[in-house]
Amino acid sequence: MTAALNLPQREVWTVDDLAELPPDLPYELVNGRLILVSPDFVHQFLCFRIMQALDANCPAAYSPVGDLTLDVGRYSEPRPDVVVMDTSHVDQHPPPVEDALLAVEVVSKDSRLRDVYDKAGMYAAAGVKHYWVIDPLTDKISLAEHVLEPKLRRYAIARQTTEVFTTDEPYAITIDLPALTARRDAFLARTKPGRR
Repeated sequence: MTAALNLPQREVWTVDDLAELPPDLPYELVNGRLILVSPDFVHQFLCFRIMQALDANCPAAYSPVGDLTLDVGRYSEPRPDVVVMDTSHVDQHPPPVEDALLAVEVVSKDSRLRDVYDKAGMYAAAGVKHYWVIDPLTDKISLAEHVLEPKLRRYAIARQTTEVFTTDEPYAITIDLPALTARRDAFLARTKPGRR
């Protein structure tokens, strides 16, 4: 990415510094670290399918969206892979994280620690009640459902599965993880040897 070569060098970034970035540069800011994002084919496919599943029974006041930065604070502006957001913020960018109903991260090779620790802590501190981490990097795609412990402002893992995931919280949702694993495996089987 050519634009990355000309970025200002900083040890700690703030949301004010983001104005210096090219307007079309995909980034997120996590605890003062600027991260440039470039998701691959499988990652984007999974995000699309998760968004479809979340849209099926979504309450009218909310909508699942992808690639949307959220206003967290001076040192953080994360970009969850999918977020179910209060639609009253349709004209606000970035919208406030506390009005997210559910945040979803799909793990990539370089994001595991960020997704499991940094972002979980950030979303929990902001009061996001539901947080999912979907991991496509293992034999079977898994989903870890994190539920907020409000008094402690931290998440507890309610369950982790590689099977069909169904829940009524925050609303009725079904994610067919075995079907997603089969599609991922079919994609990867088509790749040329040595390119995986």
